[in-house]
Amino acid sequence: MKKTVFFIAVCCLALMQVAVAQTTTWTMSTIQVGGSAPGSGRAEVLRQRILLGDTSQVMVVAHRGDWRYAPENSLEAIRHSIEVGVDVVEIDLQLTKDSVLIVMHDAKLDRTTTGKGRVCDWTLDSIRTLRLKSGCGIRTKCRVPTLEEALIEAKGKVLVNLDKADRYFDLLVPILEKTGTVRQIIMKGKLPASDVKSRYGKYLHKVMYMPIVNLDKPDATTLIAGYRSELQPPAYEMCYPSDNMVDLPKRLKHELRGEALLWYNTLWDTLCGGHDDDLALTDCDASYGFLIDTLGARIIQTDRAEHLLRYLRQRNLHD
Repeated sequence: MKKTVFFIAVCCLALMQVAVAQTTTWTMSTIQVGGSAPGSGRAEVLRQRILLGDTSQVMVVAHRGDWRYAPENSLEAIRHSIEVGVDVVEIDLQLTKDSVLIVMHDAKLDRTTTGKGRVCDWTLDSIRTLRLKSGCGIRTKCRVPTLEEALIEAKGKVLVNLDKADRYFDLLVPILEKTGTVRQIIMKGKLPASDVKSRYGKYLHKVMYMPIVNLDKPDATTLIAGYRSELQPPAYEMCYPSDNMVDLPKRLKHELRGEALLWYNTLWDTLCGGHDDDLALTDCDASYGFLIDTLGARIIQTDRAEHLLRYLRQRNLHD
């Protein structure tokens, strides 16, 4: 009997030690990502993957939602992207005449809607009367969403990269807080680290900030050095026009290993040295595979999300 009691006591003590260790590990992870309480859902898992530098998989970013399935920047495009399993949805912001943030790429309505003129000259109520056009320019039943509507659609399900949003930080943050999506947001920009801190410093603990670096620019390495010393970003978006200058991307793969993830865009050839979505239609290894294996890409933004997802799943690089 005494032996049994002793054995149970030892087991309980061991379980308590494991629980304490797990709690300590999670607490340290929370501190590393900014000290805020962890969220829930798939989006939080994806956030942790970026902030903790997980290189076991490649994350897929759907550009403007999935405009081949539904109009770009529409709720329907966002919804479809989530359904097929992308990790990040990239959307764009514009401001209406009555100061409402809507999801739209262009400053004018002409290309993507049935309206004409500048977004800033239209109130939200007027924009609500319009219909979005498909990628072929055909009128659809879809309407222009507000940022708040888009965030509610994405809440807990996927990370959201807000493009063209640095102009509206003060308007943006209250909407993120209202919808409970602060921890899902990725912001990007090209400003030097010191400018980022002075302009947006009070927001940097709320959202993930990623610098965009054009590697063909003469100040590229200087900018990266500044980001590394002042911001320690969890990822960088790297752009380079051709493989004539591929030595620098190759070098950065090694220099930034264990420090930050690397994001590449395959939207068109001059963003990724020619290893773009069009090439992927005939040779995924030469396109996506090159960026992953040779340049260390672990986040890829694409206009062909389902095509990229199939390739990654074949290589066991995506769930």
